[in-house]
Amino acid sequence: MESIRWRKPSLKPIQTKPKLAMEAAEEELLSPSARLFHEPNFNVHVIAIMGSKSRINPQVIKEKLVHTLLKHPRFSSLQVVDEKKNGEMKWVRTMVDLDKHIVVPQVDEQNLQGSPDKFVENYIQNLSKTTLDKSKPLWDLHLLNVKTSDAEAVAVFRIHHSLGDGTSLISLLLACTRQTAHPDKIPTIPGNKKMPINSSEYTTKGLWQYFAKVWSFMRLFWNTIVDVLMFMATTMFLKDTSTPIKGKPGSEFNPRRFVYRTVSLDDLKLVKNALNMTINDVALGVTQAGLSVYLNRRFGEGRKNKGVTEKNNNLPKNIRLRSTLLVNLRPSTGIQALADMMEKDTEAKWGNWIGFVLLPFKIALRDDPLDYIREAKATIDRKKNSLEAIYTFSISELALRFFGIKTSSSISHRIITNTTMCFSNLVGPQEEI
Repeated sequence: MESIRWRKPSLKPIQTKPKLAMEAAEEELLSPSARLFHEPNFNVHVIAIMGSKSRINPQVIKEKLVHTLLKHPRFSSLQVVDEKKNGEMKWVRTMVDLDKHIVVPQVDEQNLQGSPDKFVENYIQNLSKTTLDKSKPLWDLHLLNVKTSDAEAVAVFRIHHSLGDGTSLISLLLACTRQTAHPDKIPTIPGNKKMPINSSEYTTKGLWQYFAKVWSFMRLFWNTIVDVLMFMATTMFLKDTSTPIKGKPGSEFNPRRFVYRTVSLDDLKLVKNALNMTINDVALGVTQAGLSVYLNRRFGEGRKNKGVTEKNNNLPKNIRLRSTLLVNLRPSTGIQALADMMEKDTEAKWGNWIGFVLLPFKIALRDDPLDYIREAKATIDRKKNSLEAIYTFSISELALRFFGIKTSSSISHRIITNTTMCFSNLVGPQEEI
């Protein structure tokens, strides 16, 4: 990796004029959420790792991007400081030189003799040590023709988070690719399965039906109030318990190592079907079990191992360990709709539309492994019956409007640092692309 020469740190936002061919294009101000991701304590990049079944031809990639990615204004615009509007930032269309965005490093074969997977991990870690050059659109694509255990070649897409959230970027991926079996069709994502309707629920009439609706509303109202209060407390003083997996203050600015694993869903589906739950229920339960076992081992270091049980273990009492969930506030079909809109070159609800949900983990050992999943399902069902994500998004927007960008970024930063981890997941295309 020492042989790879990196760019200097990014320049400050520049002032420029749009190209003559694009002077007629409307200059749009950055949204509040986009500006938020430029704050020093919340400057976030998105790194997407994609594997290919064949070696990547950089020239073909460049030719295709001209007709796909560059059609999107966010990926062909500079973020320019407008001094006439008190330093506000705006999007200004520009001509994109793909040679400055497509990076094809010369890989020394000797560096691959040990482990190609490790080489790719090291390469991506070094990307986290650099920032994107603000004198050009804030994205780049790194093409590594390195055969790993999962792919013949790897593409690493780095995008500044001000360009959009995960839902926007997945929709862009769908719009820029085609199904392998049907080259004229864009990929699709699986839709939500509708739960079977129990007709007996709709035959119940009268007073009982009225009370059921009132009770459901009261639960939703109460859960939302509690969750919003917990959110506010976390922004001010409420912190997670210090554990071996909680980062120390300032660790969020350290270089990152990105480790990924391909997991078969067959076992998860088996448990899901047996317990009549969802994949997310099982995945969260497995995560909760793994964290509990790991922390029990870490807290038990230096002690004699006499066996552990639910009632006899090394875990401290009342561990507070939470994850910040980043929730898409668009409709569930938003990814497919965005992809279709971009494919047809029409307006789409692009940008960062995400709310926070604070998800507590119950750190404890269970004699019955399925208890982890049952507890996880209860937690998820409780969170589903709340409007926490919508209200946390609204709180951040109000803080930005009335108190400024510094206060809003401080709220987001405190939420991330006062909890232990972040979770986010997105559905991908059903077909090979």
